[in-house]
Amino acid sequence: MKHSAWATAALAVSGIVVLAACGSSKSSAPSAGATSSSASASSSGSAATTGKFTGCMVSDTGGVDDRSFNAAAWAGMQAAQAANSNISVKFSQSTSPSDYTPIINTFVSQKCNIIVTLGFAMGDATKAAATANASQKFAIVDNVTPGANVNSLVFNTVQDGFLGGYLAAGMTKTGKVATFGGQEFPTVTIYMDGYWDGVQYYNQKHGTHVQVLGWDEKTQKGSFTGDFTNQTKGQTLTQTFISEGADIIFPVAGNVGLGAAKAVQQADASAGSQKVNMEWVDLDGCVSAATYCKYFITSVLKGETLAVKTAVLAAAGGTFKGGHYIGTLANGGVSLAPFHDWDSKVSASLKSELQQISTGIQNGSIQTPTKSPVSL
Repeated sequence: MKHSAWATAALAVSGIVVLAACGSSKSSAPSAGATSSSASASSSGSAATTGKFTGCMVSDTGGVDDRSFNAAAWAGMQAAQAANSNISVKFSQSTSPSDYTPIINTFVSQKCNIIVTLGFAMGDATKAAATANASQKFAIVDNVTPGANVNSLVFNTVQDGFLGGYLAAGMTKTGKVATFGGQEFPTVTIYMDGYWDGVQYYNQKHGTHVQVLGWDEKTQKGSFTGDFTNQTKGQTLTQTFISEGADIIFPVAGNVGLGAAKAVQQADASAGSQKVNMEWVDLDGCVSAATYCKYFITSVLKGETLAVKTAVLAAAGGTFKGGHYIGTLANGGVSLAPFHDWDSKVSASLKSELQQISTGIQNGSIQTPTKSPVSL
């Protein structure tokens, strides 16, 4: 399976996200000197046969070309390979949750030096395999999985989701914004919680009444497409939000979000239609889905690329430790992407407010609705 050309560019972008271990972390976490370079990496799912250390990744159903969650992790695998010529990497894509255990077991039998699994839904399969194979090293993204041989990489995306919601509230012209998820996982709804609460905080500070369609943090009820692959569902749901008056959309749905972007693009092309824009998730959308960059006010980032890279390099370098790492605003593990085409459209005062809020979240003076993506 070939990866898109943007994946190599993503390695360069990931270099601006510098992570440091949080105080409670016990795992191999990115250090201040760890940056990834733009380099050509393996373009297929087959491992190179020359490397002595093999990193194996199990993608979820979204696949490594989802321009979002899976793609960010695969870019991290490639960055590790580019940084150490002794490392080769490969992936296997799940077509359904029933594939998780067989793929993991196949990689165990192939004696992969580290197996990286992706997503909250892979927690049980990863835990079972780690328990049964105590000498096998694992890393898992978006799930805390116990075990001395598991490096859990999680991200408190409620924090940058809060910033994304505040920004959306400050940019809307209709007074309505929207968000939706792929599947109702805690690592999806944490983004939506932050987004919703950021809008409420803007309303509180500015005396406005911006509404959020698609999610209510208080009731934990909202809109989901049911998967991370069906772009048509994302397009249809986004069209519904637009018809209800929303002019900024925030999909937390991986590949499904491309359907939302298409709906936004179509609305832009429709004569007399309201102007609609959006925020992307996980990766910088202006890099990973550049076709739609003009509609992306920003992207709400998760520092997967560097975290995965660092975990693989630690395993290859003999410094692997089980435990967990939490990416936050304070350590750079979550953030907002540059505004790109929108830089001149976001006012200096709103930019200043976002910086003040970021500082407040970090020092605890501004409380976010969820402390962690999972219970630690």
